[in-house]
Amino acid sequence: MGSITILTVEDIKVLKDSGHLPRERVAEDFVWAQWDMSEQRLYYIDLKKSRSVLKCIQFSADEKFNLMFEAPLDITLSDSGFKLVNFGCDDLQDQENLSKHLTLCVFTNHTGTLCVCYSPKFDSWEKITYSVFYFHKGHSKTFTAALGSVDSHVTKGLTFLNLDYYVAVYLPGHFFHLLNIQHPDLICHSLFLTGNNEVVDMLPHSPLQSLSGSLVLDWCSGKLSRAVLNQSYLLQFLWNTRLDYEKMGALHCVLSWGRDHPFLEAKIIQWISENISACHSFDLIQEFIIASSYWSIYPETSDMDKLLPYSSVLAWNTEIPGITLVTEEIPLPFMKVHSFKGYWEKLNSNLEYIKYSKPHLLYNNSMVQREWHSLISEEKTGRRRSMVYVRNILDNAMKVISNLEARNLEPRLTPLFQEEDNPQRLLMGLMVSELKDHLLRHLQGVEKKKIEQMVLDYISKLLDLICQILETSWRKHHLHPSVLHFSRRASAAEFTVFHIMTRILKATTSLFLPLPPGFHTLHTLLGVHCLPLHNLLHYIDDGVLLLTETAVTRLMKDLDNSEKNEKLKFSIIVRLPPLIGQKICRLWDHPMSSNIISRNHVKRLLLNYKKEPRSSMIDKSPGSVEFLPLNYFIEILTDRESSSQALYALEGHDNVDAKFVEEAALKHTTMLLGL
Repeated sequence: MGSITILTVEDIKVLKDSGHLPRERVAEDFVWAQWDMSEQRLYYIDLKKSRSVLKCIQFSADEKFNLMFEAPLDITLSDSGFKLVNFGCDDLQDQENLSKHLTLCVFTNHTGTLCVCYSPKFDSWEKITYSVFYFHKGHSKTFTAALGSVDSHVTKGLTFLNLDYYVAVYLPGHFFHLLNIQHPDLICHSLFLTGNNEVVDMLPHSPLQSLSGSLVLDWCSGKLSRAVLNQSYLLQFLWNTRLDYEKMGALHCVLSWGRDHPFLEAKIIQWISENISACHSFDLIQEFIIASSYWSIYPETSDMDKLLPYSSVLAWNTEIPGITLVTEEIPLPFMKVHSFKGYWEKLNSNLEYIKYSKPHLLYNNSMVQREWHSLISEEKTGRRRSMVYVRNILDNAMKVISNLEARNLEPRLTPLFQEEDNPQRLLMGLMVSELKDHLLRHLQGVEKKKIEQMVLDYISKLLDLICQILETSWRKHHLHPSVLHFSRRASAAEFTVFHIMTRILKATTSLFLPLPPGFHTLHTLLGVHCLPLHNLLHYIDDGVLLLTETAVTRLMKDLDNSEKNEKLKFSIIVRLPPLIGQKICRLWDHPMSSNIISRNHVKRLLLNYKKEPRSSMIDKSPGSVEFLPLNYFIEILTDRESSSQALYALEGHDNVDAKFVEEAALKHTTMLLGL
């Protein structure tokens, strides 16, 4: 970050046949002008009744030009003197006293951003003030940076550098600020480096002039350079900083500049696995998953910044030392041309969004959450709506998983995607439906097939990042699926991985994001392996551990019937939903399991039972036990079972009848009495 790469040759785009320029008058009575060489645009400021108005003229190759927009600027230029920017070198007069003059420049990029960066004359040696007008967002931000000591005289001017999605604000020897112009709403998405900092020290101390794109001219040496962010330094900075706002700013900077780059993602995931609890102001896993997934499909259309969340943080109230910030709404530019192409079309789209699209259109999973809870509730009670509807949702989930498997050909160490995990597939499929509908509503002019693929890529990316975090943790701690055997005690490494999985679960639950099928099974089995019984049951009751059918089936089969394991099995079975509990009980050949099966059978059999006078004598079969309450109860059950209605209700519950209930009751009583 902050490194400067020297160019050897730079092609300069100029007007076609520059020897025969049009003679029409382009602009007059302006006090400031800036020439954008690469885009052939002239920005200038016209003073109207002491009011500064920014205008832009676009030149084309056919020697035509158009006034594109007018935008009022809340700045004072009347006493600043005449100034031209990027019209060639001036006489370099008074370069050592640049701090006495204002700095003003306009930056744009391909996504339709329009930034005006302005620094007035310095009034104090103690603090520096500058403003950035984010016209594509409809507001301005005025930053005031404290310089620390009163003897920190400023002899160099403030430099603004255009770095695509960022604007760098550089004061030699004092600070280097990296402002996020694509997402400027929260100050934590920018990076503020001050004082004795490596970046501040490595940059030239001579005056710099920002040219088109990321080109920079060193006034003193005459060198033309391209300013680029150094990814290696950013990663190192991410590892070393202890401040939450710097972690946030550096994380977003790395992801935006290294979009979907496997090496950078691997490094960030390694950092997350070693600093899982290091951030207090935001959830590190949430922020990484949301930001990385966003940037993975951002290049498909720049409108994604309006439709998909870029960050998991909705507000930032933590102060950044040495920086004060004032945000104000500003009048939008008035477009003078009504037929737009390229950059102008995107800028106009941004302005239209500000005018007509409040509140914001960012996608969230609230609709998915309600529908998912409804489907799960129906499943637990045995009721289901149209099977065609559910089948379509599950088909969506299959498309996501197939898309993910096609992207990732490496074999996984963690045992994920090896079971159906119906709840997670339903959540995945619902998110596909809702997100696709959301994008179809608001992305005009984009093909339906392309939107469908973007949705699959986005959700696949979410799941893949979770898998990568798990894979990194397993490899780091040398875990293997054999750790889930219950023949030995859990190791410290397994405790660590269980903690990481718990943090992943917390991060995804609050955002209501899907998890890879098999995640809950793996999490629960690790929990059984690592936690004492009372802690395990507390995690289950609080919803941290979810009892999947796969996990409980394995526990019933793999654990023996020692006293400790009997207590564990019983504690888990009584916490299962009835439909799953009935299936699981049949896997456990134990009096306790028979007792639970019998209780469920009796509960179903006596549902809506009305007591009637009984005059018949109890017929005792040979070998029956002389225990009149039980004999009487078994006769009632036998009578209920003989009715056709009861038999219909009990269809599918084979091998369970009054005789089974009698035997189970006697076995359970014997066990309780220790006989």
